[in-house]
Amino acid sequence: LFSTVARTRTDKLDADGNVINATTREDRVKETSLSVYYQNNLQWTEWFRTIAGVRGDYFKFKVDSNRSQNSGNKNDKLISPKLALIFGPWAKTEFFVNYGGGFHSNDARGTTISVDPKTGASTDADGNPVQKVDPLVRTAGAEIGMRTEIIPNVEASFALWRLKQDSELLFVGDAGVTQASRPSLRTGIEIDLHYIPKPWLIFDVNLATTRARFDDGDPDGIGKRIPGALERAATVSMTLDSLSGWSGSLQWRYFGPRPLIEDNSVRSKSTIVTNARAGYNFSKHWGLHLDVFNLFNREGNDIDYFYTSRLAGEPVGGVDDLHFHPIDKRGFRLTLTGTF
Repeated sequence: LFSTVARTRTDKLDADGNVINATTREDRVKETSLSVYYQNNLQWTEWFRTIAGVRGDYFKFKVDSNRSQNSGNKNDKLISPKLALIFGPWAKTEFFVNYGGGFHSNDARGTTISVDPKTGASTDADGNPVQKVDPLVRTAGAEIGMRTEIIPNVEASFALWRLKQDSELLFVGDAGVTQASRPSLRTGIEIDLHYIPKPWLIFDVNLATTRARFDDGDPDGIGKRIPGALERAATVSMTLDSLSGWSGSLQWRYFGPRPLIEDNSVRSKSTIVTNARAGYNFSKHWGLHLDVFNLFNREGNDIDYFYTSRLAGEPVGGVDDLHFHPIDKRGFRLTLTGTF
């Protein structure tokens, strides 16, 4: 990450006339992970079975930074239990209860940081001590739901779920890094429908809605919404296959508006993208496929952030504003595949 003027990397002077290098931070990161998993399936009765498991994970981070104080090695390990209870089937329907521990990894650079990357001080711009983050953050999830094939040619599943995390990851625009934030709780509903009216025609529908909140009581009074946390999403697709060598698919994806700051006063817009694929298999071993991304060339954003930045003519302190990465315009990909 560099300081720039008119998109040109530029050194700057501090208040004492000392040169501040244009490089905010430059890092080389090597990440190594190892995981093992054990699972035990037991059929207790004709209508009840369990799946119990345990997973162990080991991570090692090695960071070489342009500031030696921010270089170093860090490792961490976690043990995560898993358990699933499945009841049924009755009338081609079964019910399930799942629980599992898990984790998400933090930005490797944050596990070895000791000084502010820009200034070299032991405190950040707000005067707070620069703190290292835990390499791995523990999570706990659970769901209850059902799967059914009671309707001919239709596979359906419904689930209510919750996910608790010891901390969230938030993006810091000026530093170009993520930082560990407050603990959170997410709850939601997911619906999946898989319909096969003909052997060569398949419809898929996936719907999800989520409630995501920080789970620490909001001690600073800034709000409990999680910036960037998706609230509604949907995917609808149609697939044709085995038509004398021809195949094709059409997929519509929807991502709903989401909060960009904790008090929910700034929100993103929704994003809709349609993708298509057509292909022909010349034989059992050779095929040609054409993908069209963003078929209708819609405008939208892949991701949105809200933080302080400064453009020409704006105040020295910058302006709180929306920053985004737009979705790609219509694109094409032609793929020749061969199997041997």
